[in-house]
Amino acid sequence: QVQLVESGGGLVQAGGSLRLSCAASGIFSRYSMGWFRQAPGKEREFVAGISWSGDMTRYGDSVKGRFTTSRDNAKNEVYLQMNSLKPDDTAVYYCSASPRFYGFVVRNREGYDYWGQGTQVSVSS
Repeated sequence: QVQLVESGGGLVQAGGSLRLSCAASGIFSRYSMGWFRQAPGKEREFVAGISWSGDMTRYGDSVKGRFTTSRDNAKNEVYLQMNSLKPDDTAVYYCSASPRFYGFVVRNREGYDYWGQGTQVSVSS
């Protein structure tokens, strides 16, 4: 049974930083990882993604230059370092895994097969 568990969310002031983690279990193949977020009343949007080897990363336009994703395959963990946070970054953040496209970063939700339960990130002004 595949499980993705996010952690590290919380409340932070604008300009602050948070680091999200996603721990994967039950996946016995290579997989790329994606981070998505969903704010109330909005569509779930792509935030960042990283290929299995880590040699490819992609970011959504709204977070480029502020967020960085990385992974430690020995620990089956993926991270999202979020700096210079803004109130518009407030959302539930989800990690997702794509065994089908392990060598690439897919920006759409349909490319991912497994999802975590999400972690809330709130940024106050």
